[in-house]
Amino acid sequence: MADHRRNARKMCVVPVEGKRGSVFDHTQVIDFSEGGLGFVSRHRIPVNKEMPIEIDVTAEGAPVFVVGRVQWVHRIMNSNSYRVGVSFKDVLQGSKSRLSSFFSEEKKK
Repeated sequence: MADHRRNARKMCVVPVEGKRGSVFDHTQVIDFSEGGLGFVSRHRIPVNKEMPIEIDVTAEGAPVFVVGRVQWVHRIMNSNSYRVGVSFKDVLQGSKSRLSSFFSEEKKK
């Protein structure tokens, strides 16, 4: 699969807090960047589905709020899970600078 990302992804393994029984129950983020994130889910999520996302990027608890849009969904071979790619459609006011600052600091490490 060709990689068409504009931003380098930061690898991470972070569980998603979602309502029990929802499509985000048993979901885990595996990478993210200034422009989007990738996660694994037991549920097939429709392409173009928009979703609000809150990302904690600081120890102080100043979250980043974005609206994500599902760009692609691939079934993971030999499993009941799906790999999902989400782009950030909108980064809400104030959050864009916190997101940029987080990745600027990560590049320095």
